[in-house]
Amino acid sequence: MNLKVIAFDADDTLWVNEPYFRQTEEQFYTLLGGYSSQHELERELLKTEIENLTLYGYGIKGFVLSMIETALRISNNTISTEVVGAILDLGKQMLNQPIELLDGVEEVLGALKSKYRLVVATKGDLLDQERKLKKSNLSHYFHHIEVMSEKDDANYLKLIRHLDIKPDKLMMIGNSLKSDILPVLNVGGYGVHIPYHITWAHEQIEHTIEHEKFNSVLAIKDILEFL
Repeated sequence: MNLKVIAFDADDTLWVNEPYFRQTEEQFYTLLGGYSSQHELERELLKTEIENLTLYGYGIKGFVLSMIETALRISNNTISTEVVGAILDLGKQMLNQPIELLDGVEEVLGALKSKYRLVVATKGDLLDQERKLKKSNLSHYFHHIEVMSEKDDANYLKLIRHLDIKPDKLMMIGNSLKSDILPVLNVGGYGVHIPYHITWAHEQIEHTIEHEKFNSVLAIKDILEFL
């Protein structure tokens, strides 16, 4: 492959992320349980989150605003200020969560750092992603940190131009086929999928990927053997 740059997704590739959203959602459903069923709340919250992506982008802050909006709509604007305060507290708890690295991350980064330029390519709230990276103590492994508003073809091409490489010199590693793999394959790079046991519904795709530059491994440690 003659790669020059290996880019890593952050959330649920380097460290735990989605389980915290799921735990918070369960607490949200309990708070609003008197207004609607959990199934209805799940559907309405996801709908609100997706509708708000163009306004708030990805991340905890947008998630909190979407929970408040959903609560107002479900309750016909009758929820108490105490419930709003409780939702805000849930968001602050998420922002203050410790960083839990996934198994094998430091071993892999340490082994690859001297052979390739390593990059973090993630999306979400800039302040939050910078905070998580700092708390992870992984910054010294990376040549560049890219926080995108959306992981699409245009933003990956922008990253490739910034790195001054050809697309086929880049490999992207991540847990989302939709955000981490497909756009990179589209622009001519390599993609390696590492499945995570929980994936946000918005990041799921229903079709399989068959591409000469695509591979999937079970865990991040398998990257070393693959390369």
